[in-house]
Amino acid sequence: MPTLDRLNTAALRDTVRTFRDAVRDHAGELNRLNVYPVPDGDTGTNMARTLDAVVEEMDGADADDLGATCDAISHGSLMGARGNSGVILSQIMRGIATTLKSGETAEATGSAFAEALQAATAGAYQAVLKPVEGTILTVVRLSADAASAAADSGGELVEVVRASRDAGRIALANTPEQLPVLKDAGVVDAGGAGFLLLLDATLHVVDGEPIPEAAEDDGSGGAVAAAFESAHRSSAAVVGGADDLDVSEQRYEVMYFMDLDDDRIDDFKQGWGAIGDSIVVVGGDGLWNCHVHTNDIGAAIEVPLELGGRPKQIRVTDLFEEVDDEHAKREAAMGVGAVLVDPGTDATTTRAGAGLPPVTTAVVAVCTGEGLVELFAQLGVQGVVTGGQTLNPSTAELLDTVEHVNADQVVILPNNKNIIAVARRVDELTSKSVVVVPTTSMPEALAALVVYDPEASAEVNRQEMAEAAESVATGEITRAIRDSNSDVGPIAEGNWIGLVRGDGIMAVADTVEEAAITLLDHLVTDDAELVTVVMGADATADANSAIEGWLADNRGDVTVEMQHGGQPLYPYLFGVE
Repeated sequence: MPTLDRLNTAALRDTVRTFRDAVRDHAGELNRLNVYPVPDGDTGTNMARTLDAVVEEMDGADADDLGATCDAISHGSLMGARGNSGVILSQIMRGIATTLKSGETAEATGSAFAEALQAATAGAYQAVLKPVEGTILTVVRLSADAASAAADSGGELVEVVRASRDAGRIALANTPEQLPVLKDAGVVDAGGAGFLLLLDATLHVVDGEPIPEAAEDDGSGGAVAAAFESAHRSSAAVVGGADDLDVSEQRYEVMYFMDLDDDRIDDFKQGWGAIGDSIVVVGGDGLWNCHVHTNDIGAAIEVPLELGGRPKQIRVTDLFEEVDDEHAKREAAMGVGAVLVDPGTDATTTRAGAGLPPVTTAVVAVCTGEGLVELFAQLGVQGVVTGGQTLNPSTAELLDTVEHVNADQVVILPNNKNIIAVARRVDELTSKSVVVVPTTSMPEALAALVVYDPEASAEVNRQEMAEAAESVATGEITRAIRDSNSDVGPIAEGNWIGLVRGDGIMAVADTVEEAAITLLDHLVTDDAELVTVVMGADATADANSAIEGWLADNRGDVTVEMQHGGQPLYPYLFGVE
């Protein structure tokens, strides 16, 4: 293909679409560039979903109109941004689109492209209350500076883009030298890696250079990380260090759109600055897309209310419990949302064909795993919403399921901390009486359902079910995706990890059996009476036998229930009562 000397409207649209496709292909690699050793990064997924919204908006605009295309990129970025990385990416895309739209011609030269990257940099830094170097911000800034230098030297478009991309690779390779947490984890910044795919996509459209191929899932970050490691070795330039960053300080990611007068936005940022970090706020003209990491969900939602603003479409994610592979399942389920379960047949049906008998109080539960869906059905659940971990169902999905169950009173079991706040909003959006039992795990939900009475009121059920759920101690087993450290010793890639919610990693072992037994030894105290083992999709017969045998030999006075859950990534969930 001929090399382009200008980026016209068609090429811009092709670049955005190519960028979206590249991020989709590399999402798994980007997700694995995560500071925690469990498979819980979601940078790639959030960036891909943000770009899905951009492309969808762009597809609805006049393909021959640069202004309409740029407006669509800006609006799609603002409204579709997800996660910290997605919100910053949205500001980058908006900066580029706004600059190209305001250009003197409908075709961007090398100088115009460099100017667009500088605008993207300014927008990204402005969006973040406390910019931290060694992140996507550094990568986009140094990429833009290299683009400007190449343009000032008279470089053509392809030379400007290539200079920008090459400088960005070096900048990304240096991010571990700026953030000790990245260096300790042995990874580069995931957001910066995702941004570089934009420059790869541009170079592909302008000059036909192939997009880097996504690597197999080996847990290392694949070709993306390898390319930047190579760039790092080839360069002596290392950017200066930064203060230590403790990424574990704030547990929850809170995001929402907000209606707030522009002149109050600085007050809003300062309010959030007092309760959290990783603050990103983008938008204008009274509509803002907001992101924060915090330990106080309620305060994060109350700040705009005190300023006369209104948050909407609130999303809360427990950062300690994210699971990247479940994002794909979430995407597959997005067109379905909730399914209704017929307890009489143990089968799932669509909303329209549910036909369930009326009860005084119905239960709506959130879960992932075909075994858990069936088990919930057997215990009387009328509505199941697909979700859990970072597969956070929206308020709309929960509300739709509540409206379709055949009862005027409803109990919601969120089964995950980051879904509780969303679930509590449902009551104010429906004429039904809705209460939430704040379950944070599947074993808690199972314990709560044992005392569920479909003919009692929602409030009576809430009290009884909450008490039952609170009596359960929970733990889970998953696998490390790379080397790391913990309070109980070093972690190697492939090790099995036992976690207790609130206490962190309590077991590290070479085998799933050993990790499970170590965790059970911690969980099953002398006063325990019942142990529920929920077996996931990766549970094995040998491990099942080892767990049952250890419990029989060492905790012979407790009752053991082995339940098939089918949940991904976590072969065993434990509940101890």
